[in-house]
Amino acid sequence: MKARIPIPNTLQNWLEEIAAGYKEAQETVPFAKLVGSNMVEKDFFHLAPLICLKFRGLPCTKKFREKVIEAALTSYVATENNNNGAFSNPHISFAFAYLASHYGLDLLTESAVNKIMNYIEQEQKQLAAKIIELDSR
Repeated sequence: MKARIPIPNTLQNWLEEIAAGYKEAQETVPFAKLVGSNMVEKDFFHLAPLICLKFRGLPCTKKFREKVIEAALTSYVATENNNNGAFSNPHISFAFAYLASHYGLDLLTESAVNKIMNYIEQEQKQLAAKIIELDSR
């Protein structure tokens, strides 16, 4: 799989892209309400696969949607009980689903996902600050 938009090349760039993706998820809340859905912050990880497709410039075809959603959700369910409650932080759960989506597209290895997630978990405050910074723009 070749992304039309290159993946970030540093851990800091990944953090910034995940913050931008999270901001994108936040922006869907008013639209969810219009269609009768009650989207709340803890649910944003469900949007991560589709945001992955958008940020990589890949078409949102049924084939790609199924691939990224399956990768994100199966990884999430398999990891949820073994992460010491990290997924209670919506930023972390979004980041994990976002990275797992990249893994499902063969854009990241498992090792790369782990390395990036370790960085994101260590830099949770920086991620939160970046999301707030994007909110103020």
